[in-house]
Amino acid sequence: MKILYAIQGTGNGHLSRALEIIPILQQQGEVDILISGNQSQVELPFEVNYRFHGLSFVASKSGGISFFKTLMNIKLFRLINEIRKLKVERYNLVISDFEPISAWACAIRNVKCVQLSHQAAVMLKESPKPDIKYRFGNYVLNHYCPSTVKYGFHFEKYAEAIFSPVIRKQVRELEASDQGQYVVYLPAYHDEVLYKFLWNFSARWVVFSKYTSTKYTKDNVTFLPVENEVFLNELASCKGVLTGAGFELPSEAMFLKKKLMVIPMENQFEQQCNAESLKRMGVTVLPKLDLINYRAMYNWLKFARPVEVNYSHETETIIARIVREHAIQLEDSKEIIASPKMNWQFYRYFF
Repeated sequence: MKILYAIQGTGNGHLSRALEIIPILQQQGEVDILISGNQSQVELPFEVNYRFHGLSFVASKSGGISFFKTLMNIKLFRLINEIRKLKVERYNLVISDFEPISAWACAIRNVKCVQLSHQAAVMLKESPKPDIKYRFGNYVLNHYCPSTVKYGFHFEKYAEAIFSPVIRKQVRELEASDQGQYVVYLPAYHDEVLYKFLWNFSARWVVFSKYTSTKYTKDNVTFLPVENEVFLNELASCKGVLTGAGFELPSEAMFLKKKLMVIPMENQFEQQCNAESLKRMGVTVLPKLDLINYRAMYNWLKFARPVEVNYSHETETIIARIVREHAIQLEDSKEIIASPKMNWQFYRYFF
C-alpha cells in the first residue's frame, strides 16, 4: 500500500505530532512524506519526499498574525504549480494534517483526501467557539484544506470523530518533577517584548526563542534556542508552562501535570477556539501580554494548579481505522491512474 502523509509546516505542532504518526503509518505500507510551509524549528528523522513553499501564515513580533507579511509570503503561481504537479492519484491513501497542497490536489482530481488534524476537530459545530465572531478566520479555517472526510484531535472529546491528543513517545516517557522554573514558548513575541513583561514577576523564566541561536540570561529570564532535547528536559522539570493557545504543547503540559497559562494569538481563530476550550477546562487564559493583566499573572503564579486530564494512547487505533475505512485499491481505480478527471469545479469549496 502506498500512503501520502502531508504535513503543515507552519509552527512546530504538526511536525511534532508527525514524529508519532509516521512510524505507525509505516507499519501499514510505504509512506511518502510531504511538508509545505517554512515556519517550523522541528526536523523529522525521516526522508521527506516533497518540500513545498505552500501557504503559510506569518506571525508578527508582538503576538499576532501579520496579514501583510502573510500576503507578501504567498507565491500564487508557485502555489498553483505545486498543486498541479503533485500526483495524488498514485496513492492508495492520502492523509493531510491541515496541509493545503495535497488537499487541493485531491480536490481537483476527485481523489479521496482524509484530513487528520486538530483543525478538523475545531471546525466541528460541537467544539467550543469564542463569543466574538471571527468571520474571516472561521472562513479560512473551513476552506483552507478541503477534504473528503475529517478526523480530529482535541483537548476533550466533543464529538464521535474527535480523539485524544497525540502525546509523543518522548513526552510519555519523561519523568516529571518540579524544579521551580517556568517554561515559556511564545514564538509570536520577540525576546525583548517577553523580557519587558516577565522580569516584573519574581519567578525563574526559561524562554525558548526562535530569535536566538545562543543561550543568554537577563535578570531572572533565560533565553534558549529551540532544541528538542533541551526543551523536553526543561518541560519535564518545570513548575508551569506559559505558551500560546496552540494544541500540542498545551496538551503535553497538561499530560505532564504542569500548571498552564495560554495567550492566544491575535487574529488567529483556531487559537481563540483553543483558548475557549482550555478556559472551560480550568486553564488560565491571558488575553494579551500586557501589564494590565498583572493581577491575573500574579494569581496564576501563586494559586494556580494543574488541570487533570486522561489522554489515552489512541494513535494506533485511529490510523488502523483510517486505513481500514478509506484506503482504496489502485487496481480497482485504473481510470484514475491512467487519466485523472480534473475537477475544475473545485470553486464549490469556497461557497
